[in-house]
Amino acid sequence: MARIVVIGAGMGGLAAAARLATVGHRVLVCEASGTYGGMVGRYARDGFAFDTGPALLALPAVYRDLALKTGRERLEDLVDLAPVDPESRHLLPDGTEVLLPNVSRAGVVRALDDAFGAGAGERWGAVMDRGRQVWEATRRPLLEEPLADDPRPLHADPYPAVRRGLARLRRGPWTLADVARHELGGQPGPAALLGEYALRHGLDPRRAPASTTVVPYMEQTFGVWRVGGGLRALADAVHARCEQRRVEFLYHAPVSEVVVEDGRAAGVELSDGSRIDADLVVSAIDVRALYGQHLVPWERQDAWPPVPAPAPGRLTVLLALRGARPEGTAHRTVVHAADPADELDALFSASPRPCDRPTVQVLRPGDPAQVPDGAHEAAVLTVTVPRHGPVDWTAPGLADAYADRVLAHVDAAGLGLAGRVLWRVVRTPADTERETGAPGGSVPAPSLAGAGGAFLAPANRSPLPGLLLAGGSAHPGGGLPRAGMSAAVTAALAGTP
Repeated sequence: MARIVVIGAGMGGLAAAARLATVGHRVLVCEASGTYGGMVGRYARDGFAFDTGPALLALPAVYRDLALKTGRERLEDLVDLAPVDPESRHLLPDGTEVLLPNVSRAGVVRALDDAFGAGAGERWGAVMDRGRQVWEATRRPLLEEPLADDPRPLHADPYPAVRRGLARLRRGPWTLADVARHELGGQPGPAALLGEYALRHGLDPRRAPASTTVVPYMEQTFGVWRVGGGLRALADAVHARCEQRRVEFLYHAPVSEVVVEDGRAAGVELSDGSRIDADLVVSAIDVRALYGQHLVPWERQDAWPPVPAPAPGRLTVLLALRGARPEGTAHRTVVHAADPADELDALFSASPRPCDRPTVQVLRPGDPAQVPDGAHEAAVLTVTVPRHGPVDWTAPGLADAYADRVLAHVDAAGLGLAGRVLWRVVRTPADTERETGAPGGSVPAPSLAGAGGAFLAPANRSPLPGLLLAGGSAHPGGGLPRAGMSAAVTAALAGTP
C-alpha cells in the first residue's frame, strides 16, 4: 500500500486520512498547529465550553457514511446527535418574528403565511421546489463525484426560474436576489430569509447564482442537527477513528514545500528542513495558501486553475452568562440587519468595513455539557465580516468596540444578554488566520453551479501528478458537509472505496 502524507488536520484532512488508512495505506498527517479540527475549534474556561467555528451540522449523512465506511458503526454511536427544533427563529428589523420548524415543509409554509400574509408560504415552497431541481441536477457532478475535466456543464445555472410579468424581459442569468425579487413577491421579509442563507456562507446574494437556492433546500429537507457537548465532539470522534486506523500525526509541523521529483509530488519538506517521502500527497489546507505561498515548486505554474476570490471571515463573541437559559429559547436565533442594503455594501464593496447593525446568528444550545451548572448559560454570536487584511482586526480596540455594537444590536431585538454577561471572548478573522492558516481568516463558500463557473472550487485532482486536494477550499467547497464529501471524493481518487 502507498505512503501518503496529508497536509492539514482540519475536518477534510481527518476524514480523508481515516478513509485512506482504513484500506491499508500508511498515512501521516502534518499539522502546523498544535491540534486537529481546523475551524471546528473549542474554547473552554471556568466550566463553560464554546464552539469557535461551526456549531450545527447539516446533512449528517456525510459523516454517517464516514463512520460506516471506516468502522462499521453508526454516527450516533460515536456522538450524541439530535435534530434541533425549531430550526431557527428570525427577528426582522420591522419587529416581525418567524419561527421555522425543522424538516417540516408544511410547517415552514404556515410560518411564512402567518408572518407575511397568505401566499408567502406557497411562494417560498415553489422556490424550494426549484431548489430541489438544482439538487437533483447537481448532486452527483457537484457533490459526489470529482469535478469533471471539462466543468463547463456546471457553468450554466440549472435553476428553472419561472419568468412572470416584466421578469420575462430580463436577460442573462438570475441571481439569488433576482429570485427573491421576482418569485417571493418582492416582500423584504422573505427576501431577508433567503438572503441570509447566502450571507451565512459569505456570499453576496446580488452576485450568487439562483442555484444558491439549493442551500436552503438541503437544510429544510435534511434538517439541522446538534452534537452533544458541541460540534468539537465530532472532530474528536473523527480524530479517534484516525488513531484506531493507525494514522500518525505530526503537530507543530508546518509544510514549507511539496517536494517534486520527475514531474510528480514525491513528499513534503517541513519548515525545519526535514523531508518526508511519500507516494501521494493530499493537501487539506486552504488552496490559496498552497498555491499563493508557492508551496509547490513546479515549473508548470501556468497549469494551476484559477482560485476563487477570497471570501469574508467570521467574528464570534463567546458569552458566559449568569442565569439559566430561559425555557423555550431557540437553539439558533437570527437577528437580521437593520439595513440589508448597507450590510451588503459594507461586506462586498471595494473597501469593506464592519456593518454597524449586521445580521447576527445567536446560538444558545442549552447543553449541560457546555456550562458549569444550571444557573449559567453559554451563548455565541456570529457575524459574517470582512476578512483580515482589508480590515485590520488586530487594530487596538476595534474587535471589542465592534462586539459592543453587535451585542447592543441583538439586545435591541429583545434578547437581553448584555446585563447577564460574566465575561466574553471576541474572536476575529485574524484569530482564524493565525490558528488555521486560512489567508485573511476567510471561510470558504460552498461550490455552486452557474455564473460561468465563478463559484466552483478547484478540482480534487491537481495538475501536478501525485498531489490531490481535499477540504473546504477544494471541490465541492466550504461547509462541514462538503468538507466530508471532498474527503470521500479525494480518497476515491487515491483508490479507496
